Amino acid sequence: MQNNTSKKKWTAMLLMALTVSSLMAGCSGNNNTAEPKDSSNTDGSGNKQSATGGSKSDVGYPAQMSYWAPLDGNVAATLKNYNDIGMYKKLQELTGTKVEFKHPSADSTQALEQFNLMLASKNLPDVIEYTWTEVSGGPENAVQTGTILKLNDLIDKYAPNFKKYLQEHPDIAKMIKTDTGSIYSFPFIRGDSKLMVFYGPIFRKDWLDKVHMDAPTTIDEWEKVLMAFRDQDPNGNGQKDEIPFLLKYNEVRDVTRNSLIGAWGIGAQFYQVDGKVKYGEIQPEFKQFLTTMRKWYKEGLIDPDFAATDAKLMDAKVTGNKLGTFYGLSGGNLGNYLGLMKDKNPSFNLVAAAHPTLKNGATPVLGQMDKPYKGLGAAISGKAKDPEQIVKWLDYAYSEEGHLLYNFGVEGKTYDMVNGYPTYTKLITENTNGLSMVRSMAQWMRANYNGPFVQDKRYVEQYYNLDQQKNALNTWSKAENAILMPPLTLTAEENKRFSSIMNDVNTYAGEMGLKFIMGNEPLDNFDKFVDTLKKFGIDEAVKIQQAALDRYKAR
Repeated sequence: MQNNTSKKKWTAMLLMALTVSSLMAGCSGNNNTAEPKDSSNTDGSGNKQSATGGSKSDVGYPAQMSYWAPLDGNVAATLKNYNDIGMYKKLQELTGTKVEFKHPSADSTQALEQFNLMLASKNLPDVIEYTWTEVSGGPENAVQTGTILKLNDLIDKYAPNFKKYLQEHPDIAKMIKTDTGSIYSFPFIRGDSKLMVFYGPIFRKDWLDKVHMDAPTTIDEWEKVLMAFRDQDPNGNGQKDEIPFLLKYNEVRDVTRNSLIGAWGIGAQFYQVDGKVKYGEIQPEFKQFLTTMRKWYKEGLIDPDFAATDAKLMDAKVTGNKLGTFYGLSGGNLGNYLGLMKDKNPSFNLVAAAHPTLKNGATPVLGQMDKPYKGLGAAISGKAKDPEQIVKWLDYAYSEEGHLLYNFGVEGKTYDMVNGYPTYTKLITENTNGLSMVRSMAQWMRANYNGPFVQDKRYVEQYYNLDQQKNALNTWSKAENAILMPPLTLTAEENKRFSSIMNDVNTYAGEMGLKFIMGNEPLDNFDKFVDTLKKFGIDEAVKIQQAALDRYKAR
């Protein structure tokens, strides 16, 4: 029994060592990048193709390939595998390539463990779709260790569509490279600003009408509206059971959401002003934010259970006619709730409000605005046998035909060209099987989540089919967002130190923020809170972000 225990411990230690070495070996500076290998294969017509040394026309699509990717939740609701998606069935017809999709667990923690184990084992598929900027050591380290390939030369030779796109969009070309110039994946790109704004404050419009108030624009106006929701029985049941506002504190701290915090002119975490990086939770404005939230919580304007309310509980509070104000998504919340309540409560209505400010008439400093590129892409592993052919296959998504396939599905089935505009058919917009539009789309295309392609704004113009959603896009877009950080790349050494610092910072700051708001920690201890963050190394983390920002600007 002791020998078995020792073996298990030794196996666990070896696995951990493999994970670290796989992701961090680049620290030595040795360049172990895997080079394309000589090989041959058949194209979609069964003709032999040379994989190296030839022109673009000499390389065919791969006969088969393995592809690791997380399974989107809307796909998983009705399908088991990306092979079942209509566009991938069509893509196999067009290219002759049989793809073996491999999906990790839906649980994010387990998926990360599976990803790390896969890299540590060196048993890699041909293509790995992941957010590479979040990988330990960063994407350049993954290239240097041979985990994935540097794609610059391969793209230049075998990806004419993607190459052309980068030439026409130098701002995107800058984003998708490491600081040393390596292109490491075929990226997911949001192709228009309309696709980058999809989250913000939402109010019950019918409740506003009942209390004779407009959607607020300032924090003072917010407070007056929330007090009216609390006191004037807008749900009309004769009980004082309304929840004026659901604060999602994790989304205050989320740099992709920035809910409410922008009213004070800062982000909760890293932001930059004129090229100088700052950290929000050590700024005096953050104490002002906490002070206001503490007051609202004490006065019953914030859901008393806000810290424990998950998505399902939020749904129940909205559809149960209890919640008046929340931050949400234009599709998954605003559109979804309006659809769910259409028959249940015909008077139910929602309206998007502007991101709040402190001064009347001011433009919001910060709201939600996604980046065109956030690090997600399909990389080719160092174990791939036919990288040239795989590059050609991935490049198809950036062609005109591939762009339509990924965004709109199969012509004549899920969309028709109407005066040059790819228009979704009733199979998508009015699914006879009772599927919501988002679930119906997920069966046929990747437009409504992500993938290695350029997302088309014409998808969202049809997805946001309600006036409330269209108005939300216009309303939430009215924010400066100049203080948002661009997508940065850390070195392996920086990444290791930064992760160590931020693990402590995020755990402590998340807990203390809740304690301050709920009154379990006096706001007089805010300076001690800041001192503790500095002991954890937050100033060093700011310097790391500053160095990465400087390198990004110099690309």
